[in-house]
Amino acid sequence: MDAGRRDRVVRAAATAGLVGARHAAAGFLDVDGVRRTVTGLHAAFGPDVPVLHTFAAKAAALVPVLRLVADAGMGCEVASPGELALARAAGVPADRIVLDSPAKTAAELAQAVDLGIAVNADNLQELERIAALPAPGRSGSVLGLRVNPQVGTGTIGAMSTASAQSKFGVPLRDPGARDRVLDAFGRYPWLSRLHVHVGSQGCSLDLIASGVRATWELAEEVNRRAGRRQVDSLDLGGGLPVNFDDDEVRPTFAAYAAQLRAAVPALFAGRYALVTEFGRSVVAKNGFTAARVEYTKEVGGRRIALTHAGAHLATRTVLMPGAWPLRVGVHRPDGTRREGPEEIQDVAGPCCFSGDVVARGRALPRIEPGDLVVLHDTGGYYTSAPWAYNSLARPAVHGFSTAGGPVRFATIRPEQTLAEIAAESGAAHADALTALTAGGPGT
Repeated sequence: MDAGRRDRVVRAAATAGLVGARHAAAGFLDVDGVRRTVTGLHAAFGPDVPVLHTFAAKAAALVPVLRLVADAGMGCEVASPGELALARAAGVPADRIVLDSPAKTAAELAQAVDLGIAVNADNLQELERIAALPAPGRSGSVLGLRVNPQVGTGTIGAMSTASAQSKFGVPLRDPGARDRVLDAFGRYPWLSRLHVHVGSQGCSLDLIASGVRATWELAEEVNRRAGRRQVDSLDLGGGLPVNFDDDEVRPTFAAYAAQLRAAVPALFAGRYALVTEFGRSVVAKNGFTAARVEYTKEVGGRRIALTHAGAHLATRTVLMPGAWPLRVGVHRPDGTRREGPEEIQDVAGPCCFSGDVVARGRALPRIEPGDLVVLHDTGGYYTSAPWAYNSLARPAVHGFSTAGGPVRFATIRPEQTLAEIAAESGAAHADALTALTAGGPGT
């Protein structure tokens, strides 16, 4: 999202009262930008190979967002019963949903297979559980196995999923593991997909492509051993890092597809149907978070702005600032951009721990009480994965469009009410513990 358009939307949001004195924080998602991004994704892979692009629900676990990307031509990748419920509420057809998770229960697997949802088993024990279901081979589900090609770790270890000791998938380079995978495909003729996901943030395109290459080679080996095209589709996972340094989108989906074509030329020959699972790279740069500055103070020779954007909204940034830094803009209460001489300042949140700082030592125009701070590139994870620390309310999330002229807003999720916070925290069971102790010693 370019700076001029973002500034225009911030002004409109402030004028509309969506953020400010009454609503201390809110998230915003660019509907036009999301549609353009999805169009670019489809164009990057081209029309010559069958591909299902699914959206990783965890990146924006909001039903209207899932409906938006589905309307733009994407399916949905889910990793829990809750995410599956969101995808179904959004109207995503079962044959365009993929279920991934390293810890699926027997009930989750049975439901997915009964609905005809594609399932990627995380391990060989899970394959045994699937095999115990009634006639898995006759289900409409595409059944696959996730492998870990163990090609290396990116710059953020916690976000790399193809390291030597990652918890995900069957490790291909461990002694005997590859043979066990080949044997599993021989034992389960209904197994027809291989799944890989190297990681996203902190992972280079070369590292990601090397994991895809290793998985394609395994598929070829499975099919040679089977004497038929048993594996007929490859799930390439997600895995594009997002540039948080400025407004440029890099790497692009076109660059990623070009890297795959160079590393695995046969991947686009049409022998395998492809699946992708992009999330953050679809929505991150199409969103921002705005929050009111409540107070400012001078501490230890540095100005600190106390805002309503902290660890409850930007959890990863606060806890891992080196890996997840966010750019910060400063706007006046009316939403216009604040200009003027810059000074070194901290931007802190409302949570009751001293580390709740979203930006340290930033050169910014002097922040004043009542101003709005804008956290850039928060369309992925930030607005849809709040932390309930201090029982702070989840902020509203609004979509916006500038097509046709004026900025138009639509509510994606309303701000959480205090009654909802109390209900979520057991208000209906307020007397449960005192009643239990009043009953005397238990058995």
